[in-house]
Formats: sequence, structure tokens, C-alpha cells
Amino acid sequence: MIADSVRLALPAEAGQIAALQRRAWSSTPSDELTTALLGEVDLAAMTEAWERAILRPPLAQFRVLVAVAGTGRVVGFAAIGPSDDPDAAGGEDALVAEFVVDPAARGQGHGSRLLNACVDTFRADGFVRATWWVRSTDDDLRTFVTGAGWAPDGAHREIGTEDDHARVKLIRLHTDISTA
Repeated sequence: MIADSVRLALPAEAGQIAALQRRAWSSTPSDELTTALLGEVDLAAMTEAWERAILRPPLAQFRVLVAVAGTGRVVGFAAIGPSDDPDAAGGEDALVAEFVVDPAARGQGHGSRLLNACVDTFRADGFVRATWWVRSTDDDLRTFVTGAGWAPDGAHREIGTEDDHARVKLIRLHTDISTA
């Protein structure tokens, strides 16, 4: 047994990350976008994408972190890096691009450890503000994040499939990470 922890993802864990992402997406309240994404991208393609993200990120500040249970099993992950928002201050604004904790492992501290590791990593990279786009309907995630000190900054957007068949509304949360 090892202690519950968070660390950089290993390439060999890409399959576990992809499977966890699919499980988490499948466990969320069904919406057309999630259904479309799950139908368009199979596990093998997702695994390959995560392996590329771990092995060959576009910049050094792009990272995939994993939360690991005492059994050694990956129970959560986060993809983080510089924000690409049009109003982002280069070198100052970071982004939590993806954040997933296994539904079966929630409420055990993994999400808090993972979020703290994201912020610590951002600070080590010199970022002073962190942002996170959250589905407007994801009350559980929004409650978790705002409970950790994040708040809406007024920005919102919609994303969807290329044919606009399925769309979802997002709100942006932010937090000042300039102080320890």
C-alpha cells in the first residue's frame, strides 16, 4: 500500500485515464453533447490522445496530473496548462482544461489533493491566476470548486458539435493564486 497521492501521469496510464474519462462522462446527467462525444470517439482514440498529451505536450507548462489511491489505481486526473482564452494574460493565466475524479472515489479527498496539486504546479510555473470552464449545469463540480475559493468571473460561452446539433453552456471560474 502507498499513500493516496497526486503526481505526473505516466504514458502507461493513458488507457486508465481514457477509461476514467469515459466512465465520468457516462455518469453525468445525459446531454446531447456528451452522448455525441462518447459516440464519436472510441476508447482507443482517447487512449492515444492522452498518451500524446503525456509524452509530447505542446509546451512544458502543459501537464497531466493523476490522483492515485493507496492501491496504486488512478482515481482522478487533471489536464492543465496556460490559458488560451482571448482575454488571458500570457504567462500569467493558467487553465484547468479537464478535471475528473472517478465517481466511485469521490468524497475521499482525491479531488482536493488533485486541485491543490494543480494550483501548486501553476504557481511553480509562475502563473498568478487560474481559470476553469465548468458546465453551467454541473452543480456538484461548481460547488466543489467555489468551496475551494474559486468564483465566476462573468465570462460564459457555448461549445458543441461541428454541426451545432448538440451544445452546452459553460461558465468560467477563476481564482488568484499569486499568494501561498
